Amino acid sequence: MNIKGKIVLITGAARGIGRSIAIELAKVGAIVLINYSKDEEGADNTLNSIKEIGGYGLKFKCDIGNFKETHEMLRVIIKTFGRIDILVNNAGVSKIGLLMDMTEENWDNLMNVNLKGVFNSCHAVIPQMLKQEKGSIINISSIWGSVGASCEVIYSASKGGVDAFTRALAKELGSSGIRVNAISPGVIETEMNNFLNSEEKKLLEEEIPMRRFGEGEDVAKLVIFLAGEESKYITGQVIKVDGGIL
Repeated sequence: MNIKGKIVLITGAARGIGRSIAIELAKVGAIVLINYSKDEEGADNTLNSIKEIGGYGLKFKCDIGNFKETHEMLRVIIKTFGRIDILVNNAGVSKIGLLMDMTEENWDNLMNVNLKGVFNSCHAVIPQMLKQEKGSIINISSIWGSVGASCEVIYSASKGGVDAFTRALAKELGSSGIRVNAISPGVIETEMNNFLNSEEKKLLEEEIPMRRFGEGEDVAKLVIFLAGEESKYITGQVIKVDGGIL
């Protein structure tokens, strides 16, 4: 694989989709940098999984919603490794409930992580990628960013922002050899769906043409494709991985 030896930063890689992405990238020989904010145990579990398959990784604690912290993390990474080849903006949070029950704090929290976090990390990494005249940025969005979800209005708005951000940044950086794409997962079997009981999960599965939830590996395999040279003419795209639900 042409990803072998590439320096990859994955935000929010302590669990869920981020962990799957980290492990799959390690399998193809990438140097995997695991970002996490609070879940150090989860980050350690991701790192241990990478080591168990013979991969190499490091963890970096940073609140991706904080501009200064994010820039400092990238400064340390670039000083240590000399470059950053691939950025995967995966960190995300959700909050279920009616909009009228949401607070300003809920809005700020979701927007800071889901949307501002993408801005922060891209802002920090782009100068180095410009020097290299190459790079791949992959943003993990959601199908709710394109169609919206009841009781997830703020989350949907944040992911809709990620989609627009992706398309616009791709146009801005295309002539510099930097590609920017997004992956829009449907319902993926992660801890984020633990609020659903077994009956609710069954009903939701019946709405999916493939009659099952996706797995983290389904998203991770597409990340590998978008990160490598096989997708060298693909940029500005938001690609669904949703089992046909949309």
